[in-house]
Amino acid sequence: MAANNINRVKSSDIELKDKLVGINRVTKVTKGGRTFSFSAIVVVGDENGIVGHGLGKAKEVTEAISKGIDDAKKNLIRVPIINQTVPHAQKGKFGGARVLLKPASNGTGVIAGGAMRAVLESVGIHNVLAKSQGSSNPHNVVKATMDALSQMRDAVAVAKQRGVSMDKVFNG
Repeated sequence: MAANNINRVKSSDIELKDKLVGINRVTKVTKGGRTFSFSAIVVVGDENGIVGHGLGKAKEVTEAISKGIDDAKKNLIRVPIINQTVPHAQKGKFGGARVLLKPASNGTGVIAGGAMRAVLESVGIHNVLAKSQGSSNPHNVVKATMDALSQMRDAVAVAKQRGVSMDKVFNG
C-alpha cells in the first residue's frame, strides 16, 4: 500500500480526457413503486501516464457521468510507461476479477477487452497484451486493472528502492 501513496497525483493543472466504461439503470423499490436511477463508471486520464477511475450515481444519466468524472479526478495515479508499453508483466486483482498485463513490441496495439481497454488507452499505453480472467464485471475489471498499473515500477524506481545503481539493477 505504501507504493500506492507515492503514485498519487493531484488533478489540478492536468488536461484529462474521460471515457465512459459502463452505465447501469438501478432500481429501488419504495412504498410508491419503483424509483429508477443511474450508475456510471468512468475512467479519466491524460494519455501520458496518469489515470483514475470513478463511480457516479444520480437520477439523470448526464449527472451520473459528471459525478463519476469528479470522483475519478480524486483517484488519480501515475503509471510508468516505457516505449508506449508497460515496463514489465504484472497481475492485478480486485474481487472476482483477475487481470494480466504484459509488455508488447511496437505496432502490437492494445489487445484487451472493453473495460480494460478504456483504462489502458486513458493512461496512454499503445502496445500491450492483456488478459482478463474471472469476473467480467466492469467495476471489478477496472479496479483490478488499476491495481496492476499501480504496482508497475520502472528501473529508476527499482534502483532507488533497493539503494543501488542502475547498472546493478540490470546486471544483477
